[in-house]
Amino acid sequence: MRSASFVALALIAVAMLVGGLRAHDEKEVTLKGTILCAKCALKEAKKCQTAIQVKEGDQTVTYYLDDKGMKEEYHEAVCGGARKEGTVTGTVHEHNGKKMIKPTKVEYAEK
Repeated sequence: MRSASFVALALIAVAMLVGGLRAHDEKEVTLKGTILCAKCALKEAKKCQTAIQVKEGDQTVTYYLDDKGMKEEYHEAVCGGARKEGTVTGTVHEHNGKKMIKPTKVEYAEK
């Protein structure tokens, strides 16, 4: 029984170490492009979700914001199909084959 507890504690410690290292690898980036609603403008989502499209070489790449969707204060400006230039700062990851960004800052370009 004692060895089983030791093994369980060791596995938990390793998992925490790996999780901590992985979080450390994520660097904050700033994406500059067109901010829009993935449901209203792109017709790609079932619920309103903010996204940003950026030029990467010759391609336009869509990053979906990993946030509270239409409950975010900045979403209202693009809901309904509007497209606005701006920047999104945060950490990038993939989820179900889609590029996502966990935003720490969203700013629209001034006119």
